[in-house]
Amino acid sequence: MAATRDILRIGNCSGYYGDRFSAAREMVEDGPLDVLTGDYLAELTMLILWKTRQRNASGGYATTFLAQMEQILGTCLDRNIKVVTNAGGLNPGGLAAELGRVAEKLGLNPSIAHIEGDDLLDRIPDLQKRGHPFDHLGTGESLADAGVEPVTANAYLGAWGITEALRADADIVVCPRVTDASLVVGPAAWAFDWQRDDWDRLAGAVVAGHIIECGPQATGGNYAFFTELPTTAHLGYPLVEVAADGSCVVTKHPGTGGAVTVDTVTAQIVYEIQTPDYLNPDVVARFDSITLSDDGPDRVRVSGVRGRPAPDTAKVCLNYEGGYRNSATFVVTGLDIEAKADFAVRCLTDAVGGAETFAETDIRLIRTDKENASSNFEAQARLRITVKDQDEHKVGRRFFKAVAEFGLGSYPGMYLEQCDRVASSYGVYWPASVPVDVLDQRVVFQDGRKLDVALPPVRSYQPSETGPAAGQPITDTDETITAPLGLIVGARSGDKGGDANIGFWARSDEAYAWMRSYLDSERLHDLLPEAAGLDIDRYELPRLRAINFVVRGLLGDGVAATTRPDPQAKGLGEYLRSRFVEIPRALLPEGYALDAAPKEEPAR
Repeated sequence: MAATRDILRIGNCSGYYGDRFSAAREMVEDGPLDVLTGDYLAELTMLILWKTRQRNASGGYATTFLAQMEQILGTCLDRNIKVVTNAGGLNPGGLAAELGRVAEKLGLNPSIAHIEGDDLLDRIPDLQKRGHPFDHLGTGESLADAGVEPVTANAYLGAWGITEALRADADIVVCPRVTDASLVVGPAAWAFDWQRDDWDRLAGAVVAGHIIECGPQATGGNYAFFTELPTTAHLGYPLVEVAADGSCVVTKHPGTGGAVTVDTVTAQIVYEIQTPDYLNPDVVARFDSITLSDDGPDRVRVSGVRGRPAPDTAKVCLNYEGGYRNSATFVVTGLDIEAKADFAVRCLTDAVGGAETFAETDIRLIRTDKENASSNFEAQARLRITVKDQDEHKVGRRFFKAVAEFGLGSYPGMYLEQCDRVASSYGVYWPASVPVDVLDQRVVFQDGRKLDVALPPVRSYQPSETGPAAGQPITDTDETITAPLGLIVGARSGDKGGDANIGFWARSDEAYAWMRSYLDSERLHDLLPEAAGLDIDRYELPRLRAINFVVRGLLGDGVAATTRPDPQAKGLGEYLRSRFVEIPRALLPEGYALDAAPKEEPAR
């Protein structure tokens, strides 16, 4: 049965597979906790786990979770701390069984459940016959028309399997590909006995889950104004105190590093989102309804979240093998940088037998050189050439041999920073959707019990109405100074498949009013020349004083396949904050130097 309480303390110890190992123990030992969650999955992780399973059929899950649980399982049972994780990946049953063996070795007897029903790989032919083509979201191309064979196909499940497992007294719930936020929604629905149509409460829990899913990004990690935070490299991980009405307080254990402020929480909210409608399998959460308020030191209250009925389709993450890739990075130094780079490209093209030798060639000249540099290193640029093909030998040994053979007959000062003899395989992410009624979700306990999981009531999704796109541009009478955008605006960026998102937020009403009128899609195109020819969607979140942009197709076929140097767009927001624009003088920090502006003209 659900516990009787005023709040449920849920702490997250992992934001990805490979996150800080000690975080699980710290979350359990450093303060009171009711539920410990761990988020280990991303689209790329599913491909990594598939490769692991090719080497060992019993694998396919996040092995670090087992070692973490060996440290804390006894404490969790003693303190009645429930554990909910998606570390099960492609093999939740295998992880649950192995966890049972770890518990037996420790002399413990927890109730362990795992969830099934996300894996659609073997069902694809039948579902296609039934009229579900697995169209690529954003392009409409069907899986059959593309002629590719997926190696993974996992639907994003929701929270109700977790809830049912906890209602049946599970101590540990091992999940497959559930949404990140579901790790919080499930325990909250269990604790407060929410119903499947408690849309506002469920939406509040989705926001809480989104805030803590990336661990210390909510406590100051990767934060735009990091120099203002307490100086520590060992950040505490976040927890949420969820209330029965779906509101929550974001905080961290006392004495741990970092800080929880309205700004650090805002930064995480705008990370890796798209429209103000945040679609989760259990509810559509309206991110434009979120209200944040200071609740004391390292405490931020989240309230006012509104929800809409759950969508009638489920997103599916498919991955397929794309082929092989290799890269060579040439260091180009001193004068005539572009001419030297062009000569290197012509030499390599000739050595490999022509420009059409490979299925795909990506050439990028990265200009980090300075004029009249004060050191050798400051005079260097880098020419990065990446090739892709289905032929492993062609992009492996043959490419390396071609690069090596013209090393003494190339441009002056030529040397290699990187080139591999062996090609590496890469995968391609294919996002699709299926009707939720084709999913068959169940909870399986180690003692043999099985529970079917009922779907929430669903509705065909229609986007919510939004307000006007932007205000009037600033007038010519406003006194402006050419200065970096990031002096008054924060940003957090990331990947959503092949798209990139940049969430900007302002720290005052006045700065937001200016940002809202100034920063439109056309302006962002000017600030981001590499997005030329790409669609940019713009969404306002006025309660957060934020604007979110989605750059469609910037990352190509996703993180595993893109040739972009920053494959997950992590640094995109900071790059844009560094761009010089015309900012009203009254908004700039007091004493900002008037001679700090660059010589070149600002963007538009």
